[in-house]
Amino acid sequence: MGDCIPDINDVSAAGDRDIETYHISSALHARAAHHESFQQLWETKWKGPCAMGVYPFMFGSITDFQPVVDSIIAKGLKEPYNWDEYASMFFPQAFKLAFTALQAEQNGEKEKACELYLRSSALYRIARFPAPRSPKQHEAWNLGKQVFYKGASLLPIPILPIFIPHPNHLPSEPPLIPASLLLPPSPHPLPLLIILTGLDGYRTELSVWQTPLSRFSIATLVLEIPGTGDSPSLPSDPLSPDRLMSSLFSYISTALPTVNSSNVIIWGFSTGGYYSLRAAHTHPSHLLGSVSLGGGCHHMFDETWLRNVNHLEYAFDLAHTLAHKFGYGDHLDQFIKEGKSKFSLLDSGILDQESCKTLVVNGDLDEIFPVEDLYLAVKDKNGNVRKNTEFKVVEGRKHMGEPESFGVILEWIHGLWGLEAGVDEFKKGVLEGLPFKPKY
Repeated sequence: MGDCIPDINDVSAAGDRDIETYHISSALHARAAHHESFQQLWETKWKGPCAMGVYPFMFGSITDFQPVVDSIIAKGLKEPYNWDEYASMFFPQAFKLAFTALQAEQNGEKEKACELYLRSSALYRIARFPAPRSPKQHEAWNLGKQVFYKGASLLPIPILPIFIPHPNHLPSEPPLIPASLLLPPSPHPLPLLIILTGLDGYRTELSVWQTPLSRFSIATLVLEIPGTGDSPSLPSDPLSPDRLMSSLFSYISTALPTVNSSNVIIWGFSTGGYYSLRAAHTHPSHLLGSVSLGGGCHHMFDETWLRNVNHLEYAFDLAHTLAHKFGYGDHLDQFIKEGKSKFSLLDSGILDQESCKTLVVNGDLDEIFPVEDLYLAVKDKNGNVRKNTEFKVVEGRKHMGEPESFGVILEWIHGLWGLEAGVDEFKKGVLEGLPFKPKY
């Protein structure tokens, strides 16, 4: 696997890049239409995915969202958003669905209750999107977890909330790691896929992958990255994810007897790809493989990049959301000043450490994390492809190279595990299970 890596001048340089040297340099000057207003966000970026029931509308139905959208458009909301005002618009519809779900559950209508709880969680999810930064958004996150796990508990194979002991935590970090676990019934030890969530998709959304994967006797564990959701890791501490991974792998080897602890793959989505790439180099002996999908590693922290991304592909203010995620709150300038020196996987030498088998995938037109970071993850300072590393650049696609990237990754995972199902059957079975199709 692998595409020809473009000859980009000084791609391994540790410094910032001039705007003209990014692969998407011309796009950095443009302002995407969806930043003009919520109406433009809906009409140019979100309506289609909502109708399909895919990111960022996992478990969502457009019939639930359209009345809320109409109300938001009528109020003329636009950037910069009042996050409490924005979030509160979703609450009545979310509450209505949750109440109807409770009635269905009390009447023994398990399937209906399951669906409606999950649909309610989708509304709360968009209410706190992209990250809880106001009281109402924090409330939406907490309510969303409640209805999600109510719905998930009613699935044919329940998705369970678990709390993993974190013995390696610092005194300032919580001692438990919240996660979502799905263990399919099996007479044999199961392979385990660890899913690391992204900047805005938490364990209540990335769980959308768990049921489709369970049909192929794959156990799944979904957890959040530092600075997002309920992750106990100090977001401003570059070493906090390493402590968490050590605790996680200890738990897997001692507390999950139905899982084959030598058959574990980790898959990081978007910002989670930064952490799965890190884990591939910090904990290689615990992993059969690691997938970094759309993850950055160095140039994602460039000042030039961060000064421009707020008006590009991401739905809202990406730079500010990243500053919040990495523990800087509203102090964007400080994050830009310090971020690369603290978090670069290149400057820290982590990329030069031995790794497990690793797959790095992204679209060449990514406007969230520069595709230059894929090349850094793949090539060492001598220009050679790093040992154990494979890659795929999806041409003509933006962040994460969707949808083609999913098939590439599932095929790689299939080969690594040697699954009994054929590769085409596996890819089709998983991907067909992702879009949410409401019945009630």
